[in-house]
Amino acid sequence: MGAAQHRRKLMSLAYPIYFELLAGVTAGIINMVWVARLGGDAVAAVAVATNVENLLLGVILVAGSGTTVLVARARGAEDAAAVRGAVRGGWALWALVTPVVAIGGYLCREPLARLVLGGDDGPALHLATGYFAIALPGIAVFFATNVVDGILKGTGDTRTPMKLALLANGLILALDPVLILGLGLGVRGAAIATVLGRTAALACGVLALRRNGPLRQAAEKTSLTAGGLVTDARSTAATGLPMSADFVIRMTGTLALVAVVAHIGVSDVAAYGIATKALYVATMAFYAVRQAAAIHTAHLLGAGHDERRDIGRQALVLAGALGLAAALTLLAAGPWIMRAFGAEGEVAEAGALYLRSVGPYLVLLACFIALGGVFEASGRSPALARITACGAVLQLALAYGLSGSGLPGICLAMALSMALQCTAVTRMYRRTERARATGCDESRPKTSVTE
Repeated sequence: MGAAQHRRKLMSLAYPIYFELLAGVTAGIINMVWVARLGGDAVAAVAVATNVENLLLGVILVAGSGTTVLVARARGAEDAAAVRGAVRGGWALWALVTPVVAIGGYLCREPLARLVLGGDDGPALHLATGYFAIALPGIAVFFATNVVDGILKGTGDTRTPMKLALLANGLILALDPVLILGLGLGVRGAAIATVLGRTAALACGVLALRRNGPLRQAAEKTSLTAGGLVTDARSTAATGLPMSADFVIRMTGTLALVAVVAHIGVSDVAAYGIATKALYVATMAFYAVRQAAAIHTAHLLGAGHDERRDIGRQALVLAGALGLAAALTLLAAGPWIMRAFGAEGEVAEAGALYLRSVGPYLVLLACFIALGGVFEASGRSPALARITACGAVLQLALAYGLSGSGLPGICLAMALSMALQCTAVTRMYRRTERARATGCDESRPKTSVTE
Protein backbone atom coordinates (compact mmCIF):
# COMPACT_ATOMS: atom_id res chain seq x y z
CA MET A 1 0.00 0.00 0.00
CA GLY A 2 1.17 3.53 -0.73
CA ALA A 3 1.46 6.38 1.75
CA ALA A 4 -1.83 7.93 0.67
CA GLN A 5 -3.65 4.61 1.06
CA HIS A 6 -2.26 4.12 4.57
CA ARG A 7 -3.29 7.65 5.50
CA ARG A 8 -6.83 7.20 4.17
CA LYS A 9 -7.16 3.87 5.98
CA LEU A 10 -6.01 5.39 9.26
CA MET A 11 -8.44 8.27 8.91
CA SER A 12 -11.38 5.99 8.08
CA LEU A 13 -10.65 3.86 11.16
CA ALA A 14 -9.83 6.76 13.47
CA TYR A 15 -12.74 9.18 13.11
CA PRO A 16 -15.45 6.79 14.43
CA ILE A 17 -13.14 5.86 17.33
CA TYR A 18 -12.74 9.54 18.15
CA PHE A 19 -16.48 10.13 18.36
CA GLU A 20 -16.85 6.97 20.43
CA LEU A 21 -14.25 8.23 22.93
CA LEU A 22 -15.83 11.68 22.92
CA ALA A 23 -19.21 10.13 23.69
CA GLY A 24 -17.70 8.36 26.70
CA VAL A 25 -16.60 11.67 28.20
CA THR A 26 -19.92 13.28 27.33
CA ALA A 27 -21.78 10.68 29.43
CA GLY A 28 -20.06 11.97 32.56
CA ILE A 29 -20.81 15.57 31.61
CA ILE A 30 -24.51 14.77 31.11
CA ASN A 31 -24.71 13.30 34.61
CA MET A 32 -22.88 16.28 36.09
CA VAL A 33 -25.27 18.78 34.45
CA TRP A 34 -28.35 17.19 36.01
CA VAL A 35 -26.75 16.35 39.35
CA ALA A 36 -25.56 19.96 39.69
CA ARG A 37 -29.18 20.91 40.50
CA LEU A 38 -28.85 18.88 43.72
CA GLY A 39 -25.96 20.90 45.17
CA GLY A 40 -22.20 20.78 45.62
CA ASP A 41 -22.11 17.53 47.63
CA ALA A 42 -23.89 15.67 44.84
CA VAL A 43 -21.53 17.10 42.23
CA ALA A 44 -18.49 16.07 44.30
CA ALA A 45 -19.86 12.54 44.74
CA VAL A 46 -20.45 12.00 41.03
CA ALA A 47 -17.15 13.65 40.08
CA VAL A 48 -15.01 11.37 42.23
CA ALA A 49 -17.03 8.31 41.18
CA THR A 50 -16.40 9.16 37.53
CA ASN A 51 -12.66 9.45 38.19
CA VAL A 52 -12.67 5.98 39.74
CA GLU A 53 -14.45 4.61 36.68
CA ASN A 54 -11.83 6.17 34.40
CA LEU A 55 -9.12 4.32 36.30
CA LEU A 56 -11.10 1.07 36.14
CA LEU A 57 -11.23 1.45 32.37
CA GLY A 58 -7.52 0.67 32.40
CA VAL A 59 -8.29 -2.71 34.00
CA ILE A 60 -10.56 -3.96 31.22
CA LEU A 61 -8.22 -2.60 28.52
CA VAL A 62 -6.28 -5.82 29.14
CA ALA A 63 -9.15 -7.70 27.49
CA GLY A 64 -10.45 -5.04 25.09
CA SER A 65 -7.17 -3.86 23.56
CA GLY A 66 -5.60 -7.31 23.57
CA THR A 67 -8.61 -8.75 21.75
CA THR A 68 -8.55 -5.96 19.16
CA VAL A 69 -4.94 -6.63 18.19
CA LEU A 70 -5.28 -10.43 18.15
CA VAL A 71 -8.52 -10.43 16.15
CA ALA A 72 -7.05 -7.99 13.62
CA ARG A 73 -3.91 -10.09 13.30
CA ALA A 74 -5.86 -13.32 12.88
CA ARG A 75 -8.22 -11.67 10.38
CA GLY A 76 -5.23 -10.59 8.29
CA ALA A 77 -3.90 -14.16 8.35
CA GLU A 78 -7.40 -15.47 7.45
CA ASP A 79 -7.05 -17.85 10.39
CA ALA A 80 -10.59 -18.65 11.56
CA ALA A 81 -9.38 -20.66 14.56
CA ALA A 82 -7.23 -17.76 15.71
CA VAL A 83 -10.16 -15.34 15.38
CA ARG A 84 -12.31 -17.54 17.60
CA GLY A 85 -9.43 -18.04 20.03
CA ALA A 86 -8.88 -14.28 20.32
CA VAL A 87 -12.58 -13.66 20.95
CA ARG A 88 -12.72 -16.44 23.52
CA GLY A 89 -9.62 -15.13 25.25
CA GLY A 90 -11.19 -11.68 25.61
CA TRP A 91 -14.35 -13.07 27.18
CA ALA A 92 -12.35 -15.36 29.47
CA LEU A 93 -10.46 -12.36 30.86
CA TRP A 94 -13.73 -10.48 31.29
CA ALA A 95 -15.11 -13.40 33.31
CA LEU A 96 -12.00 -13.42 35.51
CA VAL A 97 -11.69 -9.69 36.13
CA THR A 98 -15.32 -8.57 36.40
CA PRO A 99 -16.35 -10.43 39.59
CA VAL A 100 -13.28 -9.16 41.43
CA VAL A 101 -14.00 -5.53 40.52
CA ALA A 102 -17.81 -5.60 40.68
CA ILE A 103 -18.28 -7.67 43.83
CA GLY A 104 -15.16 -6.43 45.59
CA GLY A 105 -16.01 -2.84 44.75
CA TYR A 106 -19.57 -3.21 46.03
CA LEU A 107 -18.40 -4.69 49.34
CA CYS A 108 -15.80 -1.95 49.78
CA ARG A 109 -17.97 0.89 48.46
CA GLU A 110 -17.91 3.01 51.63
CA PRO A 111 -14.13 2.78 52.29
CA LEU A 112 -13.56 3.51 48.60
CA ALA A 113 -15.82 6.57 48.73
CA ARG A 114 -14.03 7.80 51.84
CA LEU A 115 -10.64 7.29 50.15
CA VAL A 116 -11.44 9.24 46.98
CA LEU A 117 -13.10 12.01 49.00
CA GLY A 118 -9.99 12.45 51.13
CA GLY A 119 -11.52 11.07 54.33
CA ASP A 120 -14.51 13.43 54.31
CA ASP A 121 -17.41 12.13 56.43
CA GLY A 122 -19.91 14.72 55.23
CA PRO A 123 -22.99 14.33 53.01
CA ALA A 124 -20.82 13.69 49.95
CA LEU A 125 -19.63 10.40 51.49
CA HIS A 126 -23.17 9.07 51.78
CA LEU A 127 -23.99 10.17 48.22
CA ALA A 128 -20.81 8.67 46.73
CA THR A 129 -21.43 5.40 48.59
CA GLY A 130 -24.95 5.27 47.15
CA TYR A 131 -23.63 5.92 43.65
CA PHE A 132 -21.00 3.18 44.01
CA ALA A 133 -23.64 0.72 45.27
CA ILE A 134 -25.17 0.82 41.78
CA ALA A 135 -22.26 1.79 39.54
CA LEU A 136 -19.76 -0.82 40.74
CA PRO A 137 -22.00 -3.87 40.15
CA GLY A 138 -22.94 -2.17 36.89
CA ILE A 139 -19.27 -2.12 35.92
CA ALA A 140 -19.87 -5.63 34.57
CA VAL A 141 -21.89 -4.06 31.75
CA PHE A 142 -19.23 -1.39 31.15
CA PHE A 143 -16.51 -4.03 30.95
CA ALA A 144 -18.55 -6.27 28.64
CA THR A 145 -19.21 -3.36 26.30
CA ASN A 146 -15.47 -2.71 26.08
CA VAL A 147 -14.84 -6.32 25.10
CA VAL A 148 -17.57 -6.14 22.45
CA ASP A 149 -16.03 -2.93 21.12
CA GLY A 150 -12.59 -4.54 21.07
CA ILE A 151 -13.83 -7.51 19.06
CA LEU A 152 -15.64 -5.33 16.53
CA LYS A 153 -12.63 -3.05 16.10
CA GLY A 154 -10.43 -6.07 15.48
CA THR A 155 -12.64 -7.03 12.54
CA GLY A 156 -12.15 -3.53 11.13
CA ASP A 157 -15.56 -2.22 12.23
CA THR A 158 -15.02 1.00 14.20
CA ARG A 159 -18.37 2.56 13.27
CA THR A 160 -20.57 0.19 15.27
CA PRO A 161 -18.80 0.96 18.60
CA MET A 162 -19.33 4.65 17.84
CA LYS A 163 -23.05 4.07 17.24
CA LEU A 164 -23.33 2.04 20.45
CA ALA A 165 -21.69 4.84 22.45
CA LEU A 166 -24.05 7.40 20.95
CA LEU A 167 -27.04 5.15 21.75
CA ALA A 168 -25.93 4.83 25.38
CA ASN A 169 -25.50 8.60 25.66
CA GLY A 170 -28.90 9.29 24.14
CA LEU A 171 -30.56 7.01 26.68
CA ILE A 172 -28.62 8.56 29.57
CA LEU A 173 -29.67 12.01 28.38
CA ALA A 174 -33.32 10.92 28.32
CA LEU A 175 -33.27 8.98 31.60
CA ASP A 176 -31.28 11.41 33.77
CA PRO A 177 -33.99 14.06 34.30
CA VAL A 178 -36.63 11.37 34.88
CA LEU A 179 -34.65 9.37 37.43
CA ILE A 180 -32.63 12.13 39.13
CA LEU A 181 -35.38 14.76 39.46
CA GLY A 182 -38.68 13.23 38.34
CA LEU A 183 -38.54 10.16 40.59
CA GLY A 184 -36.38 11.89 43.19
CA LEU A 185 -33.61 9.28 43.10
CA GLY A 186 -30.89 11.92 43.05
CA VAL A 187 -27.32 10.65 42.65
CA ARG A 188 -28.54 7.05 42.57
CA GLY A 189 -30.70 8.02 39.61
CA ALA A 190 -27.60 9.13 37.69
CA ALA A 191 -25.98 5.76 38.32
CA ILE A 192 -29.10 3.85 37.29
CA ALA A 193 -29.46 5.89 34.09
CA THR A 194 -25.84 5.19 33.18
CA VAL A 195 -26.14 1.44 33.76
CA LEU A 196 -29.45 1.21 31.85
CA GLY A 197 -28.08 3.17 28.90
CA ARG A 198 -25.00 0.97 28.72
CA THR A 199 -27.06 -2.20 29.08
CA ALA A 200 -29.17 -1.29 26.06
CA ALA A 201 -26.00 -0.51 24.07
CA LEU A 202 -24.48 -3.85 25.15
CA ALA A 203 -27.56 -5.75 23.96
CA CYS A 204 -27.27 -4.07 20.56
CA GLY A 205 -23.53 -4.78 20.54
CA VAL A 206 -24.10 -8.50 21.08
CA LEU A 207 -26.49 -8.50 18.12
CA ALA A 208 -23.84 -6.71 16.06
CA LEU A 209 -21.33 -9.45 16.93
CA ARG A 210 -23.74 -12.10 15.65
CA ARG A 211 -24.20 -10.22 12.37
CA ASN A 212 -20.50 -9.46 11.83
CA GLY A 213 -19.24 -11.12 8.65
CA PRO A 214 -15.69 -12.12 9.70
CA LEU A 215 -16.95 -13.48 13.02
CA ARG A 216 -19.72 -15.51 11.35
CA GLN A 217 -17.23 -16.99 8.91
CA ALA A 218 -14.88 -17.91 11.76
CA ALA A 219 -17.74 -19.60 13.62
CA GLU A 220 -18.73 -21.58 10.53
CA LYS A 221 -15.20 -22.78 9.81
CA THR A 222 -14.21 -23.87 13.31
CA SER A 223 -15.76 -25.70 16.23
CA LEU A 224 -15.58 -24.43 19.81
CA THR A 225 -13.41 -26.56 22.12
CA ALA A 226 -12.50 -26.03 25.74
CA GLY A 227 -8.91 -27.21 25.53
CA GLY A 228 -7.33 -23.91 24.57
CA LEU A 229 -9.24 -21.56 26.84
CA VAL A 230 -6.34 -20.96 29.22
CA THR A 231 -3.95 -20.47 26.32
CA ASP A 232 -6.30 -17.98 24.65
CA ALA A 233 -6.71 -16.01 27.88
CA ARG A 234 -2.96 -15.90 28.45
CA SER A 235 -2.33 -14.71 24.90
CA THR A 236 -4.91 -11.92 25.24
CA ALA A 237 -3.52 -10.90 28.63
CA ALA A 238 0.06 -10.86 27.36
CA THR A 239 -0.97 -8.61 24.47
CA GLY A 240 -3.29 -6.30 26.40
CA LEU A 241 -1.56 -5.94 29.79
CA PRO A 242 1.17 -3.54 28.63
CA MET A 243 -1.45 -1.36 26.92
CA SER A 244 -3.51 -1.33 30.10
CA ALA A 245 -0.43 -0.45 32.15
CA ASP A 246 0.43 2.41 29.79
CA PHE A 247 -3.07 3.88 30.18
CA VAL A 248 -3.16 3.52 33.97
CA ILE A 249 0.30 5.03 34.37
CA ARG A 250 -0.61 8.04 32.26
CA MET A 251 -3.91 8.54 34.12
CA THR A 252 -2.18 8.21 37.49
CA GLY A 253 0.50 10.69 36.45
CA THR A 254 -2.16 13.24 35.49
CA LEU A 255 -3.89 12.85 38.85
CA ALA A 256 -0.60 13.00 40.77
CA LEU A 257 0.28 16.25 39.05
CA VAL A 258 -2.62 17.85 40.92
CA ALA A 259 -0.62 17.54 44.15
CA VAL A 260 2.24 19.48 42.58
CA VAL A 261 -0.07 22.16 41.22
CA ALA A 262 -1.58 22.48 44.70
CA HIS A 263 1.71 24.01 45.87
CA ILE A 264 1.10 26.93 43.48
CA GLY A 265 -2.38 27.92 44.68
CA VAL A 266 -6.04 27.00 44.90
CA SER A 267 -6.96 28.96 41.77
CA ASP A 268 -4.29 27.12 39.81
CA VAL A 269 -5.66 23.74 40.94
CA ALA A 270 -9.13 24.71 39.74
CA ALA A 271 -7.71 26.05 36.47
CA TYR A 272 -5.67 22.89 35.93
CA GLY A 273 -8.71 20.69 36.55
CA ILE A 274 -10.89 22.57 34.07
CA ALA A 275 -8.14 22.87 31.45
CA THR A 276 -7.39 19.14 31.69
CA LYS A 277 -11.01 18.35 30.81
CA ALA A 278 -10.77 20.72 27.84
CA LEU A 279 -7.63 18.92 26.67
CA TYR A 280 -9.51 15.61 26.52
CA VAL A 281 -11.13 16.81 23.30
CA ALA A 282 -7.66 16.90 21.71
CA THR A 283 -6.00 13.93 23.38
CA MET A 284 -8.87 11.61 22.46
CA ALA A 285 -8.09 12.35 18.81
CA PHE A 286 -4.52 11.16 19.41
CA TYR A 287 -5.76 7.93 21.00
CA ALA A 288 -8.12 7.41 18.07
CA VAL A 289 -5.14 7.53 15.68
CA ARG A 290 -3.29 5.15 18.00
CA GLN A 291 -6.07 2.57 17.92
CA ALA A 292 -6.38 2.93 14.16
CA ALA A 293 -2.64 2.38 13.73
CA ALA A 294 -2.77 -0.72 15.95
CA ILE A 295 -5.69 -2.23 14.02
CA HIS A 296 -4.19 -1.50 10.59
CA THR A 297 -0.70 -2.69 11.53
CA ALA A 298 -1.91 -5.90 13.16
CA HIS A 299 -4.09 -6.74 10.18
CA LEU A 300 -1.25 -6.31 7.69
CA LEU A 301 1.23 -8.20 9.88
CA GLY A 302 -1.23 -11.09 10.08
CA ALA A 303 -1.47 -11.06 6.28
CA GLY A 304 2.33 -11.25 6.04
CA HIS A 305 2.87 -7.62 5.01
CA ASP A 306 5.31 -5.76 7.25
CA GLU A 307 4.53 -2.10 6.54
CA ARG A 308 5.10 -0.77 10.04
CA ARG A 309 7.50 1.90 8.85
CA ASP A 310 5.03 3.43 6.39
CA ILE A 311 2.11 3.16 8.81
CA GLY A 312 4.19 4.75 11.56
CA ARG A 313 5.10 7.68 9.33
CA GLN A 314 1.50 8.32 8.32
CA ALA A 315 0.31 8.00 11.92
CA LEU A 316 2.91 10.60 12.91
CA VAL A 317 1.83 12.94 10.11
CA LEU A 318 -1.84 12.62 11.00
CA ALA A 319 -1.41 12.91 14.78
CA GLY A 320 1.18 15.66 14.46
CA ALA A 321 -1.22 17.72 12.34
CA LEU A 322 -3.97 17.18 14.91
CA GLY A 323 -1.61 18.16 17.74
CA LEU A 324 -0.52 21.33 15.95
CA ALA A 325 -4.11 22.28 15.18
CA ALA A 326 -5.05 21.76 18.83
CA ALA A 327 -2.08 23.82 20.04
CA LEU A 328 -2.94 26.73 17.75
CA THR A 329 -6.61 26.58 18.74
CA LEU A 330 -5.76 26.69 22.45
CA LEU A 331 -3.30 29.52 21.87
CA ALA A 332 -5.95 31.63 20.18
CA ALA A 333 -9.06 30.60 22.11
CA GLY A 334 -7.77 29.84 25.62
CA PRO A 335 -9.81 32.52 27.45
CA TRP A 336 -13.02 31.66 25.59
CA ILE A 337 -12.58 27.94 26.35
CA MET A 338 -12.21 28.63 30.08
CA ARG A 339 -15.30 30.83 30.08
CA ALA A 340 -17.24 28.11 28.24
CA PHE A 341 -16.51 25.83 31.21
CA GLY A 342 -17.84 28.47 33.61
CA ALA A 343 -14.47 29.69 34.91
CA GLU A 344 -14.15 33.30 36.08
CA GLY A 345 -11.59 35.68 37.56
CA GLU A 346 -8.23 34.25 38.61
CA VAL A 347 -9.24 30.72 37.67
CA ALA A 348 -10.08 31.77 34.11
CA GLU A 349 -6.82 33.72 33.77
CA ALA A 350 -4.68 30.88 35.10
CA GLY A 351 -6.47 28.34 32.91
CA ALA A 352 -6.07 30.45 29.79
CA LEU A 353 -2.35 30.81 30.50
CA TYR A 354 -2.04 27.05 30.94
CA LEU A 355 -3.88 26.31 27.68
CA ARG A 356 -1.68 28.77 25.81
CA SER A 357 1.50 27.22 27.25
CA VAL A 358 0.67 23.55 26.76
CA GLY A 359 0.99 23.56 22.94
CA PRO A 360 4.51 22.06 22.60
CA TYR A 361 3.57 19.25 24.98
CA LEU A 362 0.43 18.48 22.97
CA VAL A 363 2.33 18.14 19.67
CA LEU A 364 4.91 15.81 21.25
CA LEU A 365 2.21 13.82 23.03
CA ALA A 366 0.31 13.35 19.78
CA CYS A 367 3.37 11.86 18.06
CA PHE A 368 4.21 9.58 20.99
CA ILE A 369 0.68 8.24 21.38
CA ALA A 370 0.15 7.67 17.65
CA LEU A 371 3.40 5.77 17.15
CA GLY A 372 2.47 3.64 20.13
CA GLY A 373 -0.23 1.96 18.05
CA VAL A 374 2.39 0.46 15.73
CA PHE A 375 4.32 -0.91 18.71
CA GLU A 376 1.17 -2.38 20.25
CA ALA A 377 0.43 -4.33 17.09
CA SER A 378 4.07 -5.44 16.90
CA GLY A 379 4.25 -6.89 20.40
CA ARG A 380 6.49 -4.11 21.71
CA SER A 381 4.02 -2.68 24.24
CA PRO A 382 6.08 -3.70 27.32
CA ALA A 383 8.94 -1.44 26.26
CA LEU A 384 6.46 1.35 25.55
CA ALA A 385 4.94 0.98 29.03
CA ARG A 386 8.40 1.24 30.60
CA ILE A 387 9.08 4.46 28.72
CA THR A 388 5.72 5.86 29.87
CA ALA A 389 6.43 4.92 33.50
CA CYS A 390 9.86 6.56 33.47
CA GLY A 391 8.38 9.61 31.75
CA ALA A 392 5.65 9.96 34.39
CA VAL A 393 8.20 9.89 37.23
CA LEU A 394 10.44 12.39 35.42
CA GLN A 395 7.48 14.66 34.72
CA LEU A 396 6.53 14.83 38.40
CA ALA A 397 10.11 15.57 39.43
CA LEU A 398 10.52 18.31 36.82
CA ALA A 399 7.09 19.76 37.63
CA TYR A 400 7.98 20.01 41.31
CA GLY A 401 11.25 21.75 40.45
CA LEU A 402 9.65 24.18 38.00
CA SER A 403 6.45 24.82 39.96
CA GLY A 404 7.89 28.11 41.16
CA SER A 405 7.18 29.46 37.67
CA GLY A 406 3.48 28.68 38.01
CA LEU A 407 1.47 26.76 35.45
CA PRO A 408 3.84 27.69 32.58
CA GLY A 409 6.56 25.87 34.57
CA ILE A 410 4.29 22.84 34.82
CA CYS A 411 3.78 22.94 31.05
CA LEU A 412 7.52 23.18 30.50
CA ALA A 413 8.08 20.13 32.71
CA MET A 414 5.45 18.19 30.76
CA ALA A 415 7.02 19.17 27.43
CA LEU A 416 10.57 18.26 28.53
CA SER A 417 9.45 14.89 29.85
CA MET A 418 7.50 14.14 26.68
CA ALA A 419 10.45 15.18 24.51
CA LEU A 420 12.62 12.59 26.26
CA GLN A 421 9.90 9.96 25.87
CA CYS A 422 9.68 10.75 22.15
CA THR A 423 13.47 10.43 21.88
CA ALA A 424 13.35 7.02 23.57
CA VAL A 425 10.52 5.71 21.39
CA THR A 426 12.28 7.01 18.25
CA ARG A 427 15.42 5.09 19.17
CA MET A 428 13.35 1.96 19.78
CA TYR A 429 11.63 2.46 16.43
CA ARG A 430 14.97 2.74 14.65
CA ARG A 431 16.31 -0.40 16.34
CA THR A 432 13.21 -2.25 15.16
CA GLU A 433 13.79 -1.01 11.62
CA ARG A 434 17.43 -2.14 11.65
CA ALA A 435 16.40 -5.53 12.99
CA ARG A 436 13.75 -5.86 10.30
CA ALA A 437 16.23 -4.91 7.57
CA THR A 438 18.66 -7.61 8.71
CA GLY A 439 15.93 -10.22 9.17
CA CYS A 440 16.44 -10.43 12.95
CA ASP A 441 13.27 -8.75 14.10
CA GLU A 442 12.06 -10.70 17.14
CA SER A 443 9.29 -8.22 17.83
CA ARG A 444 7.23 -9.44 14.90
CA PRO A 445 4.40 -11.51 16.37
CA LYS A 446 3.19 -14.85 15.20
CA THR A 447 0.17 -14.81 12.93
CA SER A 448 -1.92 -17.17 15.03
CA VAL A 449 -2.77 -17.03 18.69
CA THR A 450 -3.01 -20.82 18.69
CA GLU A 451 0.61 -21.39 17.74
